[in-house]
Amino acid sequence: MGRPLEHHLSERVGWLRAAVLGANDGIVSTASLVLAVAAAGAEHQAILLTGVSGLIAGAMSMAAGEFVSVHSQADTENADLARERAELRQDPFGEQGELATIYVKRGLDRALAIQVASQLTRHDALGAHARDELGLSNATAARPLQAAVASAASFSVGAALPIAVVATVPSTHLILWVSLASLVFLAGLGALSARAGGAGLWQPIWRVTFWGAAAMAVTAGAGALFGVL
Repeated sequence: MGRPLEHHLSERVGWLRAAVLGANDGIVSTASLVLAVAAAGAEHQAILLTGVSGLIAGAMSMAAGEFVSVHSQADTENADLARERAELRQDPFGEQGELATIYVKRGLDRALAIQVASQLTRHDALGAHARDELGLSNATAARPLQAAVASAASFSVGAALPIAVVATVPSTHLILWVSLASLVFLAGLGALSARAGGAGLWQPIWRVTFWGAAAMAVTAGAGALFGVL
């Protein structure tokens, strides 16, 4: 009895990238907006409204941006597959030889490479060329709708966190609490993405926390500057 198929972490790369990017942007951009408006001296209600508006606008922007971007990738992949399909119709033996050359470069001797290319061509010629010549696979295939939904949903979740802090703390301590809480949220996101992707723990935490803190500091500084002009 054969071993069951293994599931690799790279299969998560499409939705994981979109989800982490969305949540990170949600936390950083919303917290930065809130801190800028608070530093400018706005009232508590205006700060909360700014956060909610940022959530809605950001979620829609993330969804549209991911859909357009990933759809462009999908269009390119489909064009490559269509070109490969046409080449297989026009010159099947030449394409089989091209596969054999690829396998020789990967370490097979010529006779075995020809045999492997022949068998894979009979089984699924287009699939073999997509995988071994173009580098396409189901794990990395572009899925525009999935990426758009994941980005919008994760952005909304990320943005809701600093908004919840704004809604629950008094105005006198708002800047301190939003800053500290957002850094904790970013550290948690870094840990979660590292665990989901099977990477080391501390580097993702440091990366998202450092750049999030930098973004919030710059935006809050701009708010404070314009608030006194």
